[in-house]
Amino acid sequence: MAEDFDVEDLKVHKIVQRKADGRRHLAIAGNAPPPSAADDVDEAFGGDGERAVAVARDELEPRVVATLKQVYDPEIPLNVYDLGLIYGLDISDEGDVEVRMTLTAPACPVAGQIVKDVAERVGGTEGVRRSHVKLVWDPPWTKDRMTDEALLELGLL
Repeated sequence: MAEDFDVEDLKVHKIVQRKADGRRHLAIAGNAPPPSAADDVDEAFGGDGERAVAVARDELEPRVVATLKQVYDPEIPLNVYDLGLIYGLDISDEGDVEVRMTLTAPACPVAGQIVKDVAERVGGTEGVRRSHVKLVWDPPWTKDRMTDEALLELGLL
């Protein structure tokens, strides 16, 4: 692997960001504008508080992992699980799921959306009553957290 690896090297394309006030950022125009307070999300909740189907904890974890593998970072063509962004899953007997996750960089322009998406999708997983996603920055993310499949997909293995 290259010594000068940078997550920016993985970004296949930039997505034009549209803000609620109609502003947009074009990648060729320089750095993205600082996020507004509405974009700052370090935790999110999902699920309706009711559990349609009771699922044993050891059966629920693979379902949650499968759900996490369906949430993609919009700038890197990989899911949040294989990228190594999920630091921990705590699943209660009642079907409540606590997710600790990070991002590849603190200045990620879509950080709030990724956190909300993870919370909503995990909360909608069959057998989950409620989800709580907490964004953490310690320890910082490194490429060493990526799965072999992710490294292979990006040509780094």
